Amino acid sequence: MGAGESMLALQRQAVILDLVRRDGAVRVASLVEQLGVSDMTVRRDLEALARSGSLEKVHGGAVATSTTTTGEEPGFEAKVNLESRAKAAVATAAAGLVKPGSVVAVSGGTTAFAVAAGLRYTPNLTVVTNSLPVADLLRGYAQEPDASAPTVLLTGGAPTRSASLVGPLADQAIRSLQVDLLIMGAHGVSERAGVTSPNLAEAQTNRALIDSATQIAVVADHSKWGVVGLSRFAALSEIDYFVSDDALAEDARSVLSREVGRLVLAAPVNA
Repeated sequence: MGAGESMLALQRQAVILDLVRRDGAVRVASLVEQLGVSDMTVRRDLEALARSGSLEKVHGGAVATSTTTTGEEPGFEAKVNLESRAKAAVATAAAGLVKPGSVVAVSGGTTAFAVAAGLRYTPNLTVVTNSLPVADLLRGYAQEPDASAPTVLLTGGAPTRSASLVGPLADQAIRSLQVDLLIMGAHGVSERAGVTSPNLAEAQTNRALIDSATQIAVVADHSKWGVVGLSRFAALSEIDYFVSDDALAEDARSVLSREVGRLVLAAPVNA
């Protein structure tokens, strides 16, 4: 019997709760290693904690209950430097899906912003966006003579903390358009909940973007898997391309390979 197996269930569960409160989420595989117990023991502990309302089970682990009930989200500046190497790899792979001369929609979010930066030299693009940082970035490129700057259409609407324009005005503008490819960021992705946001209005505007697009590419680094936000705006089966980095967990790869049109995993380049 391992040391972890000899711990009382309540002791193990207290450790698990501390990890969830600290990190926002835990994975079964990581808990097996840290606690020195079997996969089945960890799953029983998670089930007990979920029944008590202390956390929420998701595929491959668990998340803090606050991730499913809060409408709060970090600002754009707070998130832009998180998982920067993984985001750069995802952005490079996603930018490769964009064809010259096409109409592309780019949602809010820091990963979608990183993709937009990679569109600088793609010729004859029209970019529809509800992201203030994306619009500012691409308009800045228009001042550079060596760049083929896209034509930018900003939707209008009310800004969120993540610098995305949302609400009825944004939704109405988006629904009048048809785009070839949508580059969609995500607050969280899970097998059960699909693609989610903590902001109800942003989720509705994201839904309008999805409905306007011929193809949908969700861009999300590995840390987004297992995170569940308040409002779902897309099922996994609606996604044509899911672009992530190669640190994505094996259980996530299995689910996404089965559910989405194509799973694209990019390897971060060492500095």
